[in-house]
Amino acid sequence: MLTDYHLHLRPDDPDATPEKYFTEENVERYLEAARAAGVEEIGVSEHIHRFKTALEIWDHPFWQESAVDDLDAYCDFVVGTPLRLGIEMDWVPGREERIASVLDAHPFDYVVGSVHFVDYGSIDYDRFDAWRDVPDPDRLWDMYFTRLADAARSGLYDILAHPDLIKYWGDRRPKPSRDPRFYYERAVEAIAESGIAVEVSTAGYRKPASELYPADAFAEMLVEAGATFALSSDAHLPEEVGHSYERAVETMRGWGVNEIAVFEKRQRRTVELG
Repeated sequence: MLTDYHLHLRPDDPDATPEKYFTEENVERYLEAARAAGVEEIGVSEHIHRFKTALEIWDHPFWQESAVDDLDAYCDFVVGTPLRLGIEMDWVPGREERIASVLDAHPFDYVVGSVHFVDYGSIDYDRFDAWRDVPDPDRLWDMYFTRLADAARSGLYDILAHPDLIKYWGDRRPKPSRDPRFYYERAVEAIAESGIAVEVSTAGYRKPASELYPADAFAEMLVEAGATFALSSDAHLPEEVGHSYERAVETMRGWGVNEIAVFEKRQRRTVELG
């Protein structure tokens, strides 16, 4: 079986309104793309920062300008489609109770946890570039993986998204002087303790990193620790659904991964990797 749980029904453009993209016609475009890619189950997990409810959690300037949609309306729409209902919920340290309150109030099939920010700096959005605030790559990698570990241990999430997003910019940002496995280790320990599923994301192939999330060395450590994996593309357009899945599946089999996680009503089971 193949899945794609981390996808978005619209691009990140501010003018990509629910009225334009949360439609039966657009959902059918995604379903057709999934069928063409051999993906049997897909779910939508829109970014929390697109919803007004997000401001109950955090007041980052980017969230303030983005949070215009109604989360209840989004949930009601997706529940009426063949898609699984998810949300991509950022990890914001110190806001655990607020995050839990929002999640518990909605009928999600799964919650994708992500670390996009280190303090107020963004890992993958140069407008709020974290490297301007923390130019030392060793320190920034340390901060990122500490937050990733905290997110895993929080118990708030079902899937840990693009787990080494810190490499997003590839050669456009400096690399740490230490072996990356030094930083992976703290996340691996937290993932093993919590049992959270780790996302294998083909989005990395489309980004400056030009490689799968997670990196081979990270994945091998996760496999050794007994981690469970989920498979997604982080699509923002129908044509990105199942992007580079043949390549990803081959890589996963090389790691020794033969099962992936599937979700319904926040209950997880594993199925054979298709």
